[in-house]
Amino acid sequence: MNKHIKKISNYAMIGGMSALVIATLTGCGGDTSNEAPKAEEKPAIQKEGATVTIKESLIKDSNKTTYKIIDEVPSVTSRVILVDVNGTERILSQAEIDKLVAEEEKKVDAGTSSLTKNPDEVKESGGLGLAGTLMASMAAGMLGAALMNKLSNNQNYQNNRRASYSSASTYSRSQNSFSKARANNAAAKAAGATKRSGFGKRPASKSSSSTRSSGFGG
Repeated sequence: MNKHIKKISNYAMIGGMSALVIATLTGCGGDTSNEAPKAEEKPAIQKEGATVTIKESLIKDSNKTTYKIIDEVPSVTSRVILVDVNGTERILSQAEIDKLVAEEEKKVDAGTSSLTKNPDEVKESGGLGLAGTLMASMAAGMLGAALMNKLSNNQNYQNNRRASYSSASTYSRSQNSFSKARANNAAAKAAGATKRSGFGKRPASKSSSSTRSSGFGG
């Protein structure tokens, strides 16, 4: 009898220990479904596609060159057209763009980039250079997102962006074209959402039809 009671006691002890182990594992991370997901980091800038045309010009009484954005329009992919001092146009390769962005990023990190200097100082030195002008364009977010995140809150950069265009009207034309493109995209998405949400309204007419047919026999 005592042996039987002892066996029951041992089984109860083992069962209690098993329950304690399970509870401990659950408390230590077994239940991960209730953990709040980490918020995704949002980019500080908009990654928009753009076709940018940059013109190279000789600075008067100097062998130095300056660069200005003379045209810029939204596009699905980004490309950069360079018009050299002779008026010859060519599209920069991705390798050329990557090299320009990498070199400018090093300058930004070192504090020597014209993008972050006082606009008056930049003007006196002849402008932003090709890489800086590229990073001042609307294509910059797609071509150099990491660098743009470093520049997005820099006030000198924001002021230098305007100065990178050939004229105030060129800058305004660019801003207007991108604003319209965003508005059109937003309207298209809203129309698509409205169309999708309207699919659930059909069964109501079917119900009323069946009511009429059931009343016909009465």
